[in-house]
Amino acid sequence: MSDHPVGYWRERWRTFLRQRIPRIALLFMLLLFGLSLLAELIANDRPLAVKYQGAYYMPLLFDYPETTFGGDFETYADYSDPYLAELINQEGWMLWPPIPFSGTSIDLEPGQPHPAPPSARHWLGTDDQGRDVLARVLYGTRISILFSLLLTIGSCLVGVAFGALQGYYGGLFDLAAQRFIEIWSGLPVLFLLILLASLLQPNFWLLLGLLLLFNWMTLVDLVRAEFLRGRNFYYVQAAQALGQRDSFIIFRHLLPNAMVSTFTFLPFIFTIGINSLTSLDFLGYGLPTGTPSLGELTAQAKANLHAPWLAASAFGSLTLILTLAVLIGAGVRNSFDPRKDDQMI
Repeated sequence: MSDHPVGYWRERWRTFLRQRIPRIALLFMLLLFGLSLLAELIANDRPLAVKYQGAYYMPLLFDYPETTFGGDFETYADYSDPYLAELINQEGWMLWPPIPFSGTSIDLEPGQPHPAPPSARHWLGTDDQGRDVLARVLYGTRISILFSLLLTIGSCLVGVAFGALQGYYGGLFDLAAQRFIEIWSGLPVLFLLILLASLLQPNFWLLLGLLLLFNWMTLVDLVRAEFLRGRNFYYVQAAQALGQRDSFIIFRHLLPNAMVSTFTFLPFIFTIGINSLTSLDFLGYGLPTGTPSLGELTAQAKANLHAPWLAASAFGSLTLILTLAVLIGAGVRNSFDPRKDDQMI
């Protein structure tokens, strides 16, 4: 099939929705991602709104000095300070988020040594530095999902482009590209990532670029095979005989066919991204120190075996995200399988 009209993709979407478990998994994933995007409104060490002496303030969006609320210093207001909180509450009020801690704030009044077990103050307890575990899970989930989404999109763009050029032109270019991929894929990826991360100051974008250097090869073989097969179709040869541009033939006739099979692999590439980021953070070569991360929380669980709530939070979060991604991937794969159009899983 050379074209995939809107009706075809709509039917694939309907086939996906007819599968109960993948449909539920997608809803849970969207809910989880949506909550993580709203992390500042759910877990923050600043009030959502403050009313003081008849005026309204938005600490979530703007920084105010302590003197704005009757304090003594020009430094930024610390709303968790009991003295400042009392000044505000005497002539107004503060509207706090459900979790009054951000992903990096430290609780200086836990009432017990850190890591502290779950309590009414900290629903999932604290880590060994006194940071709220639930807040760090929420912020860490957002970073993990965004990182994996960008890595998946980047891997898809580079891998599909490289595989398409290989499959369409073939010949010497295909041979040279295959030898390059064989050498590049044979490199010890984890050790190279650790080496580069230790030489450079790691951050979100640097890690994304380093992982993209190796993850793009996941889709190359699949797309290459689709283009090698498709370029021999009669309608492709007819388009070439009519003098159509190579770019038109690739994007109009061949790429839609290749994207059908490629699309089914995207959720599984997504899980690879989460696993890669978690592994680097666990080893200490990932995101900057202090950044909320599921991998860093896993490392804390390993270092504090006497605090099982850390392990439960870290592994529970990772298990939930990866399970949802795999279930969604299975549903997408079945949606493009004509033998399973009428099946439910």
